[in-house]
Amino acid sequence: MRASELELPLERDVFSRTLIRELAGTLQHVIGLDDASGFISVVGASVGEKIDQDYRRAFAVDRLTREQVTDVLVDLKRRIQGDFFVLEETEDRIVLGNRACPFGELVRDRPSLCMMTSNVFGHIAAQNLGYAAVDLERTIAEGHLGCRVTIYLRASDAVPFSAREYHER
Repeated sequence: MRASELELPLERDVFSRTLIRELAGTLQHVIGLDDASGFISVVGASVGEKIDQDYRRAFAVDRLTREQVTDVLVDLKRRIQGDFFVLEETEDRIVLGNRACPFGELVRDRPSLCMMTSNVFGHIAAQNLGYAAVDLERTIAEGHLGCRVTIYLRASDAVPFSAREYHER
């Protein structure tokens, strides 16, 4: 029997997700969760900027509306095999649920990876609507069955201390 004939759970997607999981785990172990989250936040901001540009170009607009921002956040996660859905949408906030992480089960015990979601969502909302604060209320990475993410669209006393703020550049 040759190696190419073996049944192995090894292909590009699994390899890439495993690589990112192990990198996040190493960062969390070596420099701590807060600093690891900070490093991943920098990457998330760059990814968010690229995704925002792609959607604006596809919509042929300079800025997305609130409704388009909500649609984009759900759509981008769908495209990378997440399962986000709208729980609530008002002028002040967007609340999303999620049943499946794009990292799959590999996200467990890697809460620093959630900074990708926070920064991508925060960047897109802030660049188009002027301000965002993202609160990762519940995450699969922390052991919950699903995620609950609130994106606040106005700075106010209603924004919890745990939320990360994002501003238009």
